[in-house]
This record gives sequence, C-alpha cells and structure tokens, in this order.
Amino acid sequence: MTSQDLEAFAAWVEDLMRERGYDIDSPRGGGKSRIADEAGVHRAAVTRLLQRQSMPDLETTRRLARALGVPVREMLIRSRRLSADELADPHDRPAPPTPSAALGRRPTLEEVADLLGVPADRREMFVRVVEQFLPGEAKARPGAGASASVD
Repeated sequence: MTSQDLEAFAAWVEDLMRERGYDIDSPRGGGKSRIADEAGVHRAAVTRLLQRQSMPDLETTRRLARALGVPVREMLIRSRRLSADELADPHDRPAPPTPSAALGRRPTLEEVADLLGVPADRREMFVRVVEQFLPGEAKARPGAGASASVD
C-alpha cells in the first residue's frame, strides 16, 4: 500500500464521517470519539487513519464500515486491500439457467427427478409423490405421470 492509497482512503472516510454528521474537524467536536464508540474501535485507530499515519486493520475496517453505513466490500476495495475482481459482487453474476429456461419449457417430473439425481428404481415413486403436491390441472392432464410438467 502506498501513501497515496492511504491518503485517498482517509479522505474518502473523512468525507463519509462529515456527511453522517461526525464533527471531526474541531478539537472539541467529539466526532472522532463518537465514531470510535459507535464502531466499537479505539479512538487512536480513528485518529491514526485521519492523520494518514496508518490504515486500520481488517476488523477495524469492518466495524467502521458498519458504523458509517457502507458495505464492507466497498471499504476493502477503497482501502486497496483487495480489488473489485478479488471481491466479486455476487449480485453481478448472472444466475445459472434454470432447467426450464434451458429446455424452453417446463421440465417434466421425470426430468426433475433426473436433475435431482433420483435413482432410476425410485423415479416412479418420486413422480407419484410429487404429483400429489401439484395443482389439480397437472393431475387432470392426459398422460400425467412421468411426462407431467412441473408447474
């Protein structure tokens, strides 16, 4: 980590503190003590960060993130401890295709049994049991059973 990294992170945290109403600029404002208390960290850790002396440890970073209402992921990226690639956002990943989407239609109970790994000798029982929980229209369809579609 470089001094520029520390400077940029500390400046960002200072802005967050001011935005959230912590008086960190006046000697008697109490903002540093208040954020330290609310985060459950030592005041010295806050002071060292704001004076650009040291980066807080991971636990302090996590606690400050919580107190400031910022995702820990963002704090870690902005502190340059980890990159955005190393902390991939699970919300950014496309969802795996569902069997229905892959087939372009609803899967049959037999296909569901296959996807779930139901052994071949138990599939007929699986289909019968699952059919009991399907809406009435599934049971009323001709050929309901192993080829019935899941609703």
